[in-house]
Amino acid sequence: MCRSIKTLRPPALPEEATEDDIRAAALQYVRKVSGFRAPAAHNREVFERAVDEIADATARLLDGLEVRGARHAHPAQPAVRRQAREPQPDAV
Repeated sequence: MCRSIKTLRPPALPEEATEDDIRAAALQYVRKVSGFRAPAAHNREVFERAVDEIADATARLLDGLEVRGARHAHPAQPAVRRQAREPQPDAV
């Protein structure tokens, strides 16, 4: 498992995970699985689509989890739908 991915649910994360937290975890996962830090131009679309889909699935997972014994239960909010992002230039 990628050690850069942090737990995004309470109590490990005291507040609700942000969209940026979720996307960062999804990006780390795709990087680990694909073996690429940044995709080549010909793989960029599939790489970004995978990050978006994993971020969506992660948001749905976090929204649906019930954490027993949590002091402050947060009402579940619907997962944020992310539109496909524009391809980004390769990171240096």
